[in-house]
Amino acid sequence: MIFISILTLIVAKALPSLNSKISSVGFTRISAIIFIFSGALTLNALYIQSIGSGIGIYSGLFHITQISQSIEFFLLVIGSLILIAWPLVSYKENKHSKTEISNLYVLENDTLIGARKGINTSTDYSLVVLFSTLGSCLLISCSDLISLYLSIELQSFGLYILATLYRDSESSTSAGLKYFLLGGLSSCIILLGCGLIYSYTGLTNLESIYSLISVSEINYLLQGFNLGLILIIIGFLFKIAAAPLHNWSPDVYDDTPTIVTIWLTIMPKIAILILLLELHLQIGLISTVQNNISDITLNNITSYININTLNKITPLNILNSDNTLYILKNLLLISSVLSLIIGSVVGLAQTRIKRLLAYSTISHIGFMLLALSINTEQSINSFLFYIIQYTITNLNIFLIIIALSYLISSNSNQSQNLIENKNDNSESLNNKILEGIKYASFNVKGLTDIRYISELKGQFFSNPILSISLAICLFSMAGIPPLIGFFSKQYVLNSAMQNGYYFISILAIILSIVSASYYLKIITVLHTETETSNIISVNGDIANSDNNNNNLLENKDKTLTNFHSFLISTLTLIILLFILKPSLILNSTLLLSLSIFTS
Repeated sequence: MIFISILTLIVAKALPSLNSKISSVGFTRISAIIFIFSGALTLNALYIQSIGSGIGIYSGLFHITQISQSIEFFLLVIGSLILIAWPLVSYKENKHSKTEISNLYVLENDTLIGARKGINTSTDYSLVVLFSTLGSCLLISCSDLISLYLSIELQSFGLYILATLYRDSESSTSAGLKYFLLGGLSSCIILLGCGLIYSYTGLTNLESIYSLISVSEINYLLQGFNLGLILIIIGFLFKIAAAPLHNWSPDVYDDTPTIVTIWLTIMPKIAILILLLELHLQIGLISTVQNNISDITLNNITSYININTLNKITPLNILNSDNTLYILKNLLLISSVLSLIIGSVVGLAQTRIKRLLAYSTISHIGFMLLALSINTEQSINSFLFYIIQYTITNLNIFLIIIALSYLISSNSNQSQNLIENKNDNSESLNNKILEGIKYASFNVKGLTDIRYISELKGQFFSNPILSISLAICLFSMAGIPPLIGFFSKQYVLNSAMQNGYYFISILAIILSIVSASYYLKIITVLHTETETSNIISVNGDIANSDNNNNNLLENKDKTLTNFHSFLISTLTLIILLFILKPSLILNSTLLLSLSIFTS
């Protein structure tokens, strides 16, 4: 469905007759409808009885299960919510004639082309988002090394383009180039791992590889498989910015526009984490089956041999399978501990809002990897629940930041235009119009994103509802009860304690307290009063004295869509009132974890 829709939208964009009739907002809304319709088809597929044990499609390249379909539905819903909540920018023209404006078009053609690029960016954004989401949906269902690599590349190339979507922004271009180079390096590591597994086993289908490993007693074959699997896991840890492979993420998140950062922090991470879950479960299943076979074999021959001979009977493939599971689990645990430490401690020194949220994401990745490495029914339940709450809370935080950035930039640019009108009465009308259009281009491109935490100072007094919603989300991220973030951390730590991971659990609790301090720093800045009232009064006097000096884009109404506001309020209520109705999410994750261990 998504692939057919992508082809249709490409044709519509390529044909001038259709492209001129569909606005950029129209493309965004169509893409959101595509996500909703694809999600409905995915939800309907969950009612197929045989999907519980899995269905192989496309000659075994993909394997559809209940968990892959459920997560795909979740991804499509989140994607549609982000696209529907795209902020709108409307402009009110004044009494100046079109002749004057057209003359300005000729004089400053480059500037106006830039503005048009900024206005039409959401069209490119929608198409690239569809491509990237298609890669994410395919990645969580892949069951072959070929489909695995192609899916991760389809997802990644979409993200590279998204990071450089605003071509006139130097920081965005720099972030996209850095993301492309380091992402290409991680893709090379994944490809090397896939090549090693193929060279040692001669197979690309994951089910066939698992079957071969479960019965093989050849030492070098199992060692080659272990090495290839380790490289694949390292490549995926690089892509989700898990420590110590995290250095690229704060720079990329900080330099990309906020609407793009939402996708970088949510969509690819969910798909890769679910793929890691599938790989870890299959390796654990091989070890369990082999140990059961070993127990049966040893019990049958006990009566025929003495105890000394029995102690020597240890099939080589069982030792290597346990060794594979041991290496994989410890690799995830090491990355989990480092992510918790680095994400909590280094985040304390950050002054930029998106860099701080990048380190916050690294800390949350540590919790998810801890639950994933334990690999029990309870830990997988907590792992899935943590993914859902992280997505909801992170999405709401970035939507609120986008809302605040539009409101703050609207007020600041209006004040700046008024001050320039007061001080530059001798300027010509065309120069005034040019300055207004430059500001408009700057705003439409999304370059007025909130960069520093200090920019949020005093927002509680000007935007109290958004500030309270942001504070609730940050408290949830910190794990303050009774918010949803507290229960996700509690379930992960509870499953860790029950399986004997006492040191890591205590360390995670201490680091959660440490990370709460930088969340509280943002909340403190929000509620710190500023001298805004004096500035507003001065601007008001300037406006009253210069009513006749209007710019073309003097009255810029930056309006968030109604759905944007509704989505922020809904997600905030889910975070705040989760304790009153927790059964929907908890029962869903419990059923998914049960389907994994009973299928």
